[in-house]
Amino acid sequence: MISLAQMAMATGFILILIGFYGALTQRNLLRMIVAFSIADAGVNIVIVAIGHMRGRTAPIIDAAVPVADAVARVIDPVPQALVLTAIVIGVGVTALMLAYALKLHERKRTLDIARFTELKW
Repeated sequence: MISLAQMAMATGFILILIGFYGALTQRNLLRMIVAFSIADAGVNIVIVAIGHMRGRTAPIIDAAVPVADAVARVIDPVPQALVLTAIVIGVGVTALMLAYALKLHERKRTLDIARFTELKW
């Protein structure tokens, strides 16, 4: 039987593949930005799935988890922290890509990537 972590891992890899396919096959800049965002979400899901450990609890040391047993009973919080950081960075990168797309549209009046042939703007 497939576990939840395996399902999340498969879903993450599928999202990464869909995102890369969209980024490589689309000619519209907005569609490419959406595809990169989908791939970014897939990477975040894979990282969280890698950090999952069956039968372990949240990394909170209290009366439920004694300090002596913490190493064997809690999940490593680093993957979740990395994903939170990656989400913030991903939002910033997406905003920057959208700002560039807006400026390109203002200048060229198109979002078709084939129309941007100059090396300098």
